[in-house]
Amino acid sequence: MRIDPFGLERWFAEYEHEADIMLAESGIRSLEASRFDLDPGELDYVIPTNGEPEFRASVGDRYGRSADEVLFTCGTQEANFLAFLSLLGDDGAVGGESDAPSAVGSGSHAVVVTPTYQALHAVPEAFGEVTRVELTPPEWRLDVDAVAEAARDDTAVIVVNNPNNPTGRYHDEATMRAVYDVAADHDAYLLCDEVYRLLAETPQPPVASFGAHGISTTSLTKAYGLAGLRFGWIAGPEPVVERAWRWKDYTTISPALFGQHVAKQALGEREPAILRENRELAATNRAIVADWLDRHGLDWHDPVGVNGFVSVPDGFDDAEAFCRTVVEAESVVLAPGTLFGFPDRFRIGFGLPTDELRTGLDRVSRVIDGVEVSA
Repeated sequence: MRIDPFGLERWFAEYEHEADIMLAESGIRSLEASRFDLDPGELDYVIPTNGEPEFRASVGDRYGRSADEVLFTCGTQEANFLAFLSLLGDDGAVGGESDAPSAVGSGSHAVVVTPTYQALHAVPEAFGEVTRVELTPPEWRLDVDAVAEAARDDTAVIVVNNPNNPTGRYHDEATMRAVYDVAADHDAYLLCDEVYRLLAETPQPPVASFGAHGISTTSLTKAYGLAGLRFGWIAGPEPVVERAWRWKDYTTISPALFGQHVAKQALGEREPAILRENRELAATNRAIVADWLDRHGLDWHDPVGVNGFVSVPDGFDDAEAFCRTVVEAESVVLAPGTLFGFPDRFRIGFGLPTDELRTGLDRVSRVIDGVEVSA
């Protein structure tokens, strides 16, 4: 098995630690720990290791699923990793729902909608074969017919990130249900990474609520501002969740006790206020970035979430040249679109505090304006 280097993480490792401002972060700014009770009691494992049953049941209710159809994980990254381990293989664990795919792990092919977070295509590529379905600018619209054309008899899973990272495109419910039908027609699963879903003013139903072929992964990182908890989950058919739990015994064993303790609070009575506050910050900052783009003649697809995929200013060879200039001259980190397969674009994250965002944009403006003057 071979896994490609994670380009975005290597880029961050090169620049993030020393830079003043992070304009490439993909989540909302972090909440203060002091907003929560931080004493979980005895520092033991979470028992059972798939998560406290009552809490799993309450999360499952969000998807119309039971406690046994939810597995708590260390962030969305582990949720996706365990899902791929469970779905791509050939040992044929039999599904448990009457209309579920005939076997879990019965195919080695994945269809992945790109551009997207690298783990969503690199991990399946390490386990099997991947066919990519590309979104194209400027609308980044998901072509259901292209997904259907890419699907095969040995397709185990179709993978969509919605809202999309890096473009911010939010594929509508009708489109997602049509993709779900493609998965069902091929006796496969639709896995949707929904980590940005609750930053939308009107979130769509999660894919795990669509039926036996739907799997949702998410965490408290991007929409809640709780990245440090490393707390996420898989919601979906019990055979997939059970097999993912089996794999989890060999990764992190159980979710973090602190993570589960704070997650209960964040998903309880505090949740409406947290989401309202974070959506307001995202909307405020989105408008600031949109005005900034207009001033510089740059474009993006108006995003849902806190990421946008922006055209590279004139005067630079490509996105990497632009982003290196910005970080080396002004100590501001952006993410070059080359990491997502688009060298003419860069990803900007605008979930940070508003004053910090304005300062970062002013610094990037100095780079752009300086090139225009020299030209």
